[in-house]
Amino acid sequence: MAEQYDLVVRAEKVLIDGEFRPASVATASGVIVAIADLDASFDAAETVTLPDDQVLIPGIVDTHVHVNEPGRTDWEGFASATRAAAAGGVTTIIDMPLNSIPPTTTVEALELKREAAGPQATVDVGFWGGAIPSSLGSLKSVHDAGAFGFKAFLSPSGVDEFPHLETEQLFAAALEISEFGGLLIVHAEDPTVLEKNESHGGTDYLDFVSSRPDLAEEDAIAHVIEAVRSTGVRAHILHLSSARALPQLAAAKAEGLPITVETCPHYLSFSAEGIPDGGTQFKCCPPIRDAGNRELLWQALESGLIDIVASDHSPSTKELKFAHDGDFQLAWGGISGLQLSFSAVWTGARARGIPLETVVEWMSTKTARFAGLSQKGRIEVGADADLVAFAPEAAFTASADALLHKNKVSAFDGSELTGLVATTWLAGVPVYTSGAVEGAAASTPTGRLLSRA
Repeated sequence: MAEQYDLVVRAEKVLIDGEFRPASVATASGVIVAIADLDASFDAAETVTLPDDQVLIPGIVDTHVHVNEPGRTDWEGFASATRAAAAGGVTTIIDMPLNSIPPTTTVEALELKREAAGPQATVDVGFWGGAIPSSLGSLKSVHDAGAFGFKAFLSPSGVDEFPHLETEQLFAAALEISEFGGLLIVHAEDPTVLEKNESHGGTDYLDFVSSRPDLAEEDAIAHVIEAVRSTGVRAHILHLSSARALPQLAAAKAEGLPITVETCPHYLSFSAEGIPDGGTQFKCCPPIRDAGNRELLWQALESGLIDIVASDHSPSTKELKFAHDGDFQLAWGGISGLQLSFSAVWTGARARGIPLETVVEWMSTKTARFAGLSQKGRIEVGADADLVAFAPEAAFTASADALLHKNKVSAFDGSELTGLVATTWLAGVPVYTSGAVEGAAASTPTGRLLSRA
């Protein structure tokens, strides 16, 4: 007689409906089909009982990942990125339209992404489209092909093939996207402010921060808010670093405008005061700001003003990251954090008395909801069986050399973190087990390609 269930996971602490309680979770055909008491009887092909120091949570959904394949696969790639994701408890990523070549601004480019990801993905993968000057007027075709939304830069992106939108082009993109009910996601820094504060280079980190002041974010976000107000487009502010922009975002939300906000683990973990001169592993745009700013971001997360946390994993080669002996103007800007993001945010939250279930809400439940992934982000009958066994009190020292990213570079190198992923299941199949060789994923990639619902 065939078993009714593929997998049963039992744990003293299972995150269900926002609270931890003892339970057994049964899966079949990649879906959670039953949740019962801890000692409930199941006929299953495999039963796993978690030790008391581990909890069961839904897989993390990271909506901001630069995989860079095709075109810049020496920076990262779907094989390495998705293995690293699984090792960090991330079971779903949504890939950004740059820095791949070509960028995901056409249906043809979207298909190239899918062809590249399909045979290699260890976790589920979706794709953002891009709004650049040449793609305006044709965004609906990419939307209809399954892109989750459209990323736009309001200042130079750093790569020539993904130019930014001028203010009038931002409004045109907003109007176009609003007409088919799409989502606009924005890198919000104002180029005029950046030009006025341009750095002449060097290793001084505070000089680099001064070259990308809070005002750059404030002015750009003001443009986005006005575009939302005038067109009704749903818009999302990516990687907010400046707390000075929070009051206008609070006012926009109070007005009822459909605008959401994210911040990133590096803005919650580090501060400008702790970044050494020449420490270009910490370079990102917008920049990591001072400790007081960081605490205001934490407060905005707790209040719900900032909606979600996503990694903005943006890797490059060591040569680009450490170019020119620590010159912040010349080094590539981006933080490699995909594998460590959940542990990093939990470490900061734990130190502030914020419970684990809240961190899961920020990085799984709400990110899934933001992206329209109705099957993700919760342990519930009918949801995808994307599960993580997590040891929340296990301490470790992060090592860039131990990461599964293609390039062993990370701002988190040497950080003392708390919270280790023991096992990650995707659709009920183990894709990462701590202690396996190189943290090996399943021998055959099992990730699925996702499209906008």
